[in-house]
Amino acid sequence: MSCKSRNCAIILSFLLSFVAATGSLCAQNRSSLEKEKAKIEKEIKKLNKDLSSVRADKKLTTKQLNALNKKIKEREKLIRNINSQLGIINRELSQTQDSIRLLGRQIDSMKAEYAKIIRALYRERIYLTRLNLMFDSKDFNSRYLHRKYFREYSNYRKYQAGLINDRQTQLNTVSQSLEQRRSEQADYLAQEQANRKQLNSEKKQKEQSIQGYDKKAKDLQAQLKQKEKQARQLQQQIQKIINEEIRKAQEAKKRQQAANAKKGGSGTTGTTTTTTKTSTLALTPQEEALSKDFQSNKGRLPWPVEKATVLREYGTYTHPSGGKVMNNGLEILTSAGASVRSVFQGEVTRVFTGPNQQKVVMVRHGDYITVYTDLENVAVKEGSKVSTKQRLGTVHTNDENKAEFNFQIWKVSECQNPRSWLAK
Repeated sequence: MSCKSRNCAIILSFLLSFVAATGSLCAQNRSSLEKEKAKIEKEIKKLNKDLSSVRADKKLTTKQLNALNKKIKEREKLIRNINSQLGIINRELSQTQDSIRLLGRQIDSMKAEYAKIIRALYRERIYLTRLNLMFDSKDFNSRYLHRKYFREYSNYRKYQAGLINDRQTQLNTVSQSLEQRRSEQADYLAQEQANRKQLNSEKKQKEQSIQGYDKKAKDLQAQLKQKEKQARQLQQQIQKIINEEIRKAQEAKKRQQAANAKKGGSGTTGTTTTTTKTSTLALTPQEEALSKDFQSNKGRLPWPVEKATVLREYGTYTHPSGGKVMNNGLEILTSAGASVRSVFQGEVTRVFTGPNQQKVVMVRHGDYITVYTDLENVAVKEGSKVSTKQRLGTVHTNDENKAEFNFQIWKVSECQNPRSWLAK
């Protein structure tokens, strides 16, 4: 073998070893990246499932917005992962192409050297026979050397032909590897483009959703302000009605006193007047007894609905719109279509429509008045006598499919905390 061939073989051997070692390292990196890619794709699939409701009803909650942001981040990670794998494939492609070029040059060199040998043998074909070499030699040693030379030359020729075939086989293998890498490169490029397209779509979806979310938030803020306004108006209505009840009672008291004075009576025959600071109502003996009976049941009154969840307690709170609001009762959530019932026997003094167009019922129990707001329909009339747990009407179910109403207890002109009166 010539020095040039040996150098090429050494270089090729080193290059193939380097490519094999690099390929092994790349394969490890590829395997790690593939695992990460599968994990990211699984997470994106899960997020797609979580976000399906967004596409269905065109609404976006804060939780869903966070999920959409996370999905976009995962998609960007997936694109980076694919680009990393493309980088590995491109390096492998470059190394494979270097191997192909070196193998091609070595094969060309071997073929040229082999052709030179064949041409030389053809020119000397008459003399380079075993018999000629033997008989042309002067002595035995010369004949032995000629014969050995002929055998070595023949072996070298076969070796050179075999080496060319081996290199050609290696070239074919490396060429197939190149085609495989190119196919993988095309596949990953297609994935990268598809994911970039999907990423742009998701970013557009996020932008549209945020716009819708902002609009929804503004609408919600407006609705909250409207509800706050209606709540204040309702309290004013209730207070006005209670003041009206007090005024009527005071007028009735004065008329009774005047009538008694005219007759020369003591003014104690028809009604009694409670003397507490907050009570200014003129009560009949029956109403006085009812008031005391109501008072004696403090902490044991039944709830106005069978199933109740208190959404807001009695007292001052900060409204979501930012204002301070006094809740004069308990904000109660119940089941849709639930019946609202009187917590004690008494008389229906008022049935009216509130600012939100829902019905309100007020029941008087001597000095005490219970208030039931947000009724869809009413089953009693003003002046009706009601018993404990008697149905007053049906609670209204709002646009959010929630059945909410407000329950209040008043002692004349002062609101009470219903928690102190209802059964634990």
